[in-house]
Amino acid sequence: MDLKVSQIDQVAPRIRQIELVAADGGALPAFTAGAHIDLTLGNEETRSYSLLNDPAETHRYVLGVLRETESLGGSAYVHDVLKAGDVLKSSSPINQFPLYEAGDYNILIAGGIGVTPLVSMAHRLKALGKEYTLHYCARSREDAAVLDELEKIHGPRIKAHFDGGDPSRGADLKAILEKRPPAGHVYVCGPLGFIKAVNAAGAHWPRGTIHYELFKGSPADLTPDNNDEPFDVVLKKSGKTYTIPVGKSILAVLKAEGYKIKTLCTAGTCGTCRVTYLSGIVDHRDDVLDDDEKGEVLQVCVSRAMPGETLVLDL
Repeated sequence: MDLKVSQIDQVAPRIRQIELVAADGGALPAFTAGAHIDLTLGNEETRSYSLLNDPAETHRYVLGVLRETESLGGSAYVHDVLKAGDVLKSSSPINQFPLYEAGDYNILIAGGIGVTPLVSMAHRLKALGKEYTLHYCARSREDAAVLDELEKIHGPRIKAHFDGGDPSRGADLKAILEKRPPAGHVYVCGPLGFIKAVNAAGAHWPRGTIHYELFKGSPADLTPDNNDEPFDVVLKKSGKTYTIPVGKSILAVLKAEGYKIKTLCTAGTCGTCRVTYLSGIVDHRDDVLDDDEKGEVLQVCVSRAMPGETLVLDL
């Protein structure tokens, strides 16, 4: 569908809030709390953005977009090029992070821009009359883009935690998750390291009660806990070989060389940038491929070669 940018607001130093309406002026497809849309920008890059407005609204979609320090074209375009009046192609809403509405008590934990899907959840829980608390973790109040609005609507249910850039001074996750309320559920979104910390703090909770959604925060957040090494990839069809250095992905190197590979999350969570490989042992670092798929394809946004291996790709 076609969506028109009706308004853009700079709500934090590195965060823009984008309001989209139907280009034809009609109602938009309904969405559920936690949903996102896949938006194709004017530079032909497609990105997934969570919807942060009230799911009861059908006249607009609202997004929060962080300016990434190493943007591959998505957030840089939104911050530097996108303007009111632009018309963009979009999918209908997709929900891979649904709210379990039967839960009696809900703890929402947001790390930075990860607050976006949790805002819509808070709106929905308020409408349902459910018990909930939203813990909003950010560097400072200035960086907490929608905090004022959340406090106005949800009052004391919003708990703000500012760490000044030092995670050790942030929210006490162990204390927050020490005791599970009856029929309690946790929803967390933020950088990978943040989600890992929440899962560790809630390791004693029953399986299936801690729900999360990943988004690309920063390269440091997504670096696995092992020692990376440079490695070579050989493109079978072109016969070219490229060295993938430490700190860069196969995707980044190939895109810099002019190869067009469809991507969405760039964090190994959506499955879009899978490529068939013909030989080599892969260090899979994604969250979507099953064991059978890992024997045939890899995610070029996060996968690397095991030490000493060369990967031959069907490209």
